[in-house]
Amino acid sequence: MLANLLYTTALMLLSPVILYRMVRHGRYRRGVRQKLWGLSSADATTITGGRRCVWVHAVSVGEVNLLPRLISELERATTLPIVVSTSTDTGYDLAVQHFGSQRVFFCPLDFTWAVRRTLRALDPVQLVLAELELWPNLIRIAANQGCPAVIVNGRLSERSCAGYQKFRRLTQPIFRRLHWVACQDETSRSNFAACGTYPERLEVTGSLKFDDAPEDREVPEVIQRKVWAGVEASHQVWVVGSTQEGEEQMAIAAFLELRSRHPQLRLALVPRHKERFDRVAELVTGAGLDLRRRSEAQRSEAQQPDSGNWRSSEVILIDTIGELRHWWGVADIATVGGSFGDRGGQNMLEPAGYGCAVSFGPNTRNFKEIATRLIKAHAAKRLQDGEEMISFVDRCVLEPSFAISLGRAAQQLVRTHRGAVTKTVETLQYELHPLESNDPVEARTDQSSRHESRYVA
Repeated sequence: MLANLLYTTALMLLSPVILYRMVRHGRYRRGVRQKLWGLSSADATTITGGRRCVWVHAVSVGEVNLLPRLISELERATTLPIVVSTSTDTGYDLAVQHFGSQRVFFCPLDFTWAVRRTLRALDPVQLVLAELELWPNLIRIAANQGCPAVIVNGRLSERSCAGYQKFRRLTQPIFRRLHWVACQDETSRSNFAACGTYPERLEVTGSLKFDDAPEDREVPEVIQRKVWAGVEASHQVWVVGSTQEGEEQMAIAAFLELRSRHPQLRLALVPRHKERFDRVAELVTGAGLDLRRRSEAQRSEAQQPDSGNWRSSEVILIDTIGELRHWWGVADIATVGGSFGDRGGQNMLEPAGYGCAVSFGPNTRNFKEIATRLIKAHAAKRLQDGEEMISFVDRCVLEPSFAISLGRAAQQLVRTHRGAVTKTVETLQYELHPLESNDPVEARTDQSSRHESRYVA
């Protein structure tokens, strides 16, 4: 009770800051009504057709990209409708692309009234949270309503675990309410347990990112981008993706030195956040490089199909959302951003799946076990700074056998570790089966008894 009171008070005090961010930052601006007040009964009826449902929440683009195969397999395992919420504009747009607008909505902020209204309107049988979305009011009210909260692809780093433990009295009740957590690895399982989740509710299923990693370069999405970019057999394509501030400058400086030795080298920059697209464009042109922007070419290619590609430019800025996974398929050499500063890394399995020569920076704490596996398998290189970035790309171009060896090892590692989706859906299906009853009381009683029989404390 005290923890909930303190949390609610803190949330109210922070609400002006939250509102400011929603107005100031584009990726949080849309869906204000749903975020502040939750879904109405009419909204819910449109989304679910008036039926109980499974509610899946993915905060933004990275998490949304994990869902298509998971939801596809889950739909084969249950007759219940599956609805998807997200928190950012970019995540929402991508979710609509994958699942259609009718069953996608903005998740309410963790205000009691907004959460309670949404849960009453949807009446979900299960709340599925992607990776680590610990919203105290959402999890608490869902549990009180008889809706178990589960986490899929659960990831909890040592740093995050230490942070939660500093406020154990406030955070432990949240972890204790988790019905089941499908952990990516043993480290995450240990950390969830240390934060208060009951050990019998934790299971290592592997990372969904292995299952999600694409590997076919012959799909239309990749081929179209190669054609648009004017990729020729002589070109060596270097994609630097999911970049944060400071990383584009590093890549541009490296490219300026490399291009004199390797005129066949082409660079594609893919910033993580759309708010920085214009700034990155200024950095490229300010360095004296000829730039083409993907967004401008998309608008003009109907009139000028060959405009804005590498036939006329050395650098392309991918200033569009949801395309990075396909651009990794264009790459020969890949550098995964978010890893040279304090961000903690980004998903390096997508370029690994395509068989790129993969590299990333020194800070990959958010992908610690995946990065370690890639390094141990000689499937990627960790770079410390801009000088090592230059050396790595230089070697990949000069020694094709080195780049090919890295790529093959990376692709093999991804294939070896697939299977997390199947393991996750098996347990979700087990938990959902009794909830498909037409009698909500009977279904919840049956589900509770199954939970007790499966997890014996």
